[in-house]
Amino acid sequence: MYRCRLIPIIIAAIAYCGFAGLPLHQKPSLLELSGPCGGRLNGQTWSSGEISGKVFSVYYIDPDESETNEPLFTALKAENFPGDKVQSVAILNTKATWVPGGVLTMVLKRKQKKYPRTIYVKDNCRLLATKWNLADHSSDILLFNAQGKVIFSHDGKLSDAQIREVIGLIWNAIDGRPADAQK
Repeated sequence: MYRCRLIPIIIAAIAYCGFAGLPLHQKPSLLELSGPCGGRLNGQTWSSGEISGKVFSVYYIDPDESETNEPLFTALKAENFPGDKVQSVAILNTKATWVPGGVLTMVLKRKQKKYPRTIYVKDNCRLLATKWNLADHSSDILLFNAQGKVIFSHDGKLSDAQIREVIGLIWNAIDGRPADAQK
């Protein structure tokens, strides 16, 4: 009887430990996506070392989960953060889907038109999943301050309260004022 109750708890604990994500208030290890392992849409290398000097929101997404956090993306676009202080990077985990690479590139080019201030990157080798311990078949949302330290990390769909939290964290990281003082 007790074993039946413990099994779901054990499974949840294993799943939680397996996708711990990035620790808050620390800089993650440096990684590069290039060549066969991916990179920018134009084929150039992308380095996580670029995540500094601005507040960065980074999305590590299984293409099959691309709409999971669309409410966040829409809310962030509506905030119209200053481009000289805020940047976003969308990294597609291309190994997490059956969709062919050519189709993904086409989709990313359409997304680039919808969100022109976002840098689009492909991870063809699951580097962020393995090196940064992010979820492999999900939608990971990361927020970095201008020093490149993680200030928010979440795997999966964000609630409305979490979306407001992300927006508040960005405004606070830009100028130190709480989000409710912005408007």
